[in-house]
Amino acid sequence: MFAALSDPTRRAIFERVAGQRQSVAELARVMPVSQPAISQHLKVLKEARLVRDERSGARRIYSIDPEGLGPLRAWLDRFWTEQLAAFKTVVETADDT
Repeated sequence: MFAALSDPTRRAIFERVAGQRQSVAELARVMPVSQPAISQHLKVLKEARLVRDERSGARRIYSIDPEGLGPLRAWLDRFWTEQLAAFKTVVETADDT
C-alpha cells in the first residue's frame, strides 16, 4: 500500500477519489497526466486494494476500497495508540517531579 502511495500522482488520484467517486475521464480533466496514465495509476491503486471500481454503462467509477484500507488503518492506529501511551507516561512522570 505504501509503495502504491509513494508516487505523488497516485496520491493525488487517491485523494481525489477519496473526496468523490470519479471516472478516469473525470480524473483526466483535472490531472496533469494523460488518460492512459491515469488508468495505469488506478490499476496500481486497485491492486493495492486502495480503490475499487464499478461499472456504470461504458465507464468505470472509482472509489475508496474500505475493506482494503482496514488493515492499513489498523496498522496506523496501533502506532497512534502506542504513541499516546508513551506521551501519557512522559506527562505523568513529569508531573511526579
